[in-house]
Amino acid sequence: MISSMGKDMKIINWEQVFFFVHRRIVLAVKTVEFVSDRLSYIVLRGRWHNIIVVNVHAPSKEKSDESKDSFYEELEQVFDHFPKYHVKMLLGDFNSKVERENIFKPTTGQESFNQDSNDNGVRLVNFAT
Repeated sequence: MISSMGKDMKIINWEQVFFFVHRRIVLAVKTVEFVSDRLSYIVLRGRWHNIIVVNVHAPSKEKSDESKDSFYEELEQVFDHFPKYHVKMLLGDFNSKVERENIFKPTTGQESFNQDSNDNGVRLVNFAT
């Protein structure tokens, strides 16, 4: 579904995950895929490579481990489907907290807002590595 939102923006949405696309780049949109109610992506034509923006809404910490496993399996399948040479950006709500643990520093860096990691934070770091 594509609908207008003011003179400069278009909204492309389905269920929980959606994209706002500025009118200057709407012609660069090659593909929009709504994989599930928690995962979608948009492929933009870039100068040298396509730009793939993946938008997610991960299950909250209260959801079952099965739903979290299913989400991350689906995310990994989608990410593995993309060619390696395209630019990929991952954004959205991961419902995660990642602590300042030494084991996470190679992936997350030196800074973190959180004192405690949650299960979703560990899953996110595992996906990123």
